[in-house]
Amino acid sequence: MKVNLVYFLSVFAFFISTASNAAPVAPSISAISELAKALINEKISVPANAKVEILPQTIDNRLLPSQCTSPIHVELASEREISRNNTIKVSCDTPDLSYPWQIFMSVRVDILFPVVVASETLAPGELINPTQLEIRYVDQNSLRGMQFNDINQLSGVRVKRRVAKNYPIFANNLCFVCKNDAVSIYVRSNNFVLKTLGEALQDGNIGDQIRVKNSSSNKELDAIVTAIGEVEVRM
Repeated sequence: MKVNLVYFLSVFAFFISTASNAAPVAPSISAISELAKALINEKISVPANAKVEILPQTIDNRLLPSQCTSPIHVELASEREISRNNTIKVSCDTPDLSYPWQIFMSVRVDILFPVVVASETLAPGELINPTQLEIRYVDQNSLRGMQFNDINQLSGVRVKRRVAKNYPIFANNLCFVCKNDAVSIYVRSNNFVLKTLGEALQDGNIGDQIRVKNSSSNKELDAIVTAIGEVEVRM
């Protein structure tokens, strides 16, 4: 038992001596920024199609110690999930101080999603041409409402509200079926499908339920918008 204790103490003393003799490192702003980015990337969870932009705060070089005798350590200052604005604690041992040096820095995180934006101004009543659209990554905080990520999905859709150049296109800017449009009404059941013509009494996008009027019977029906100029009635 005494032999094991002596061996343990000698090994412990060796590591203490090695650590104390380790070459000091001068910390740099770029190294700290990269460590902060790596920490955020490790902690954050985003959808596969999203892009993450991480922007650490620029630290005043005068706040850094001249040397670190231990590896620079970075950690989140709280247990909160990663958000747009985050605080990170940076620390290391230094001969400049009798206690570990530390500083708190903010790190901004932007999560962007690919969405359809207008490459030119779109006016109300206009039918969208794919050449007027493009895909861009847009910050999630600018995406309020249903947006689109497929240009072809919007080909031929009518603009209901003006969309400025370089702005995302939202569902409430459009109508796949617009009020007073002629529509094809498909009546479906498990055994048959009937098609008739009618008139839309409301604006609607895919998946919306709107009122339509059968042109043959003048009867009003509730129908689901399924495509441009098409609605469906389930029996």
